[in-house]
Amino acid sequence: MPSRNPERLTVPVVPSAETTALVYGAEDHPVGAALILGHGAGAGQQSPWMVSFSQALSALGLDIITFNFLYTEQRRRLPDRGPLLESCYRAVIDASRRELGSARRCLIIGGKSMGGRIATQVAADDPELGLRGLVLLGYPLHPPGRPAQRRDAHLPAVGRPMLFVQGSRDAFGTPDELAPVLDRLASPTTVHVVEGGDHSFKVSTRDPARQAAVYGDIQRTIIEWIRPLINGSVGRT
Repeated sequence: MPSRNPERLTVPVVPSAETTALVYGAEDHPVGAALILGHGAGAGQQSPWMVSFSQALSALGLDIITFNFLYTEQRRRLPDRGPLLESCYRAVIDASRRELGSARRCLIIGGKSMGGRIATQVAADDPELGLRGLVLLGYPLHPPGRPAQRRDAHLPAVGRPMLFVQGSRDAFGTPDELAPVLDRLASPTTVHVVEGGDHSFKVSTRDPARQAAVYGDIQRTIIEWIRPLINGSVGRT
C-alpha cells in the first residue's frame, strides 16, 4: 500500500466557490493514465472506502484524483442540484489537466454511485471533452425500491467506453437490470459483476481476507480495462 500522502489541490468552482481535490500519484510502474473518482452522495473523498480504493489503484500504477462536491466541502448534508454537481466535476477535470501530464495524455472519469452518475452526465453533455472512458462503481440506475425512477436516459449520449462494476445484489440496480439498458448503447461497455456484492461491493462474509480479495479483483479489473484505452482500443464485453 502506498506510503506517500496525497497531494492537495484547491480547485476553483464558478462562480465563487472552491473545493479540495486529492491526487494519489501512481506508485511503481505507472501506466500513464489518470482516473478521477467522484464520491457517493453520503460520504466524501476522505471516507475509508474512497481512500482505500484510491490508494490501491495508485499502487497499481494509476494517478487517482478524488475531490469533494461543494456540499460536502461546505459540510452540508444534502447534495446540490445536478447543474452545480456537474460544474464542480468539470472544474476538477480542468484542474487535473493543468496539474497532471497523465491527465492530459489519457483521462478517465467516474466514481462511486452518485459520483459516477454525475461523471456520465458531464460526458454526455460534452462530446468534445476529450475523455478516454468512464469507470462507474455501483451505478445508481434507480433509487432503492423505486425501479421505475430510472437514471439512464442520458447514457446513449455518453459516447465513450464505460466499465460498470456492479454488485449482484445492489439495491440501486442489479447487473440484470442494467443489461437491457447497456444493450441499447452504441458505445463499448464492459460489466464486471461482483457476485454477492451490495452497492459498495460488500459480500456476505465475516472473512476480511475474502472481502479484501473481492476489492482487489475489482481494482485489478479497472487497471486491465484501462490499459487498452491508453493505446486507443477497447471492445465490448
